Amino acid sequence: QLQFVESGGGLVQPGGSLRLSCVASGFALHYYAIAWYRQAPGKEREGVACISASDDNTYYQDSVKGRLTISRDDAKNTVYLQMNSLKPEDTAVYYCSAPIACSDYVRPSHLFGSWGQGTQVTVSS
Repeated sequence: QLQFVESGGGLVQPGGSLRLSCVASGFALHYYAIAWYRQAPGKEREGVACISASDDNTYYQDSVKGRLTISRDDAKNTVYLQMNSLKPEDTAVYYCSAPIACSDYVRPSHLFGSWGQGTQVTVSS
């Protein structure tokens, strides 16, 4: 079963940056579309960014466009989420997973594998 381990979260001031990492266990990430999700307290989990398997095209929610960048390093079997110009509303637990395709990533109908523990991102002064 696909498993993911997220890391890189922390406490950062508004306007700051973080880079999250998603490492795959037991499979090669490059065969799958990979997306980053976040869940804020009292809210549903939702996708914020996705990178496709076939051509590395990237997709973003409007709320994070221009501030978050998803990328992959196949040699390290890792997908990253570079987060710049962070806002308090970015505060959430961030997870990665593999949707069927990036066209279905925001509220996916199906995910390959189970959720990891996530990594907490807190944006506060």
